[in-house]
Amino acid sequence: LRTLTGHTDTVNSIAFSPDGRILTSSGLYDGTIRLWNYADGSLLRTLTGHTNQITSIAVSPDGLLLASSGSYDGTIHIWQVADGILLRTLTGHKSRVNSVAFSPDGQMLASGSDDGTVRLWRVSNGSFLHILEGHEDRVNSVAFSPDGQVLASGSNDGTIRLWRVTDGSWLDTLEGD
Repeated sequence: LRTLTGHTDTVNSIAFSPDGRILTSSGLYDGTIRLWNYADGSLLRTLTGHTNQITSIAVSPDGLLLASSGSYDGTIHIWQVADGILLRTLTGHKSRVNSVAFSPDGQMLASGSDDGTVRLWRVSNGSFLHILEGHEDRVNSVAFSPDGQVLASGSNDGTIRLWRVTDGSWLDTLEGD
């Protein structure tokens, strides 16, 4: 349909808004997030605030917020999609954050990090809810179940761990053959 250009290097993560009208993209090394009008490919705005290596972006289920993780400082930024204002910065991971995901109701954000942990955050005020520990290597990916009750995390240790969202307790570990 079209090619969107503007990042100066690797595009590392992309996400659509729930209504499909906005496509977001993050540059791994250029430290920018770009919001595009999907209908015509025009650039709506460019967000800056990470020093480099934006590893993951996610759009909230209502399309109002964007979460981004990047650089080696372990931070996560929460942005307003409509105007690109940085609302808050979440801190707590001890290393690079590789993945972020909103819960289906948009009330929580999960993050997985090189520090081997998963963290759950309250989106409304950025407060820390739970730290999920058990992986033996970095956490590369996090995803909520459709009902928002379970969080899955995938790690370089070759496992997928399942966690109960309400209290952060470990439910099960899935391992390959």
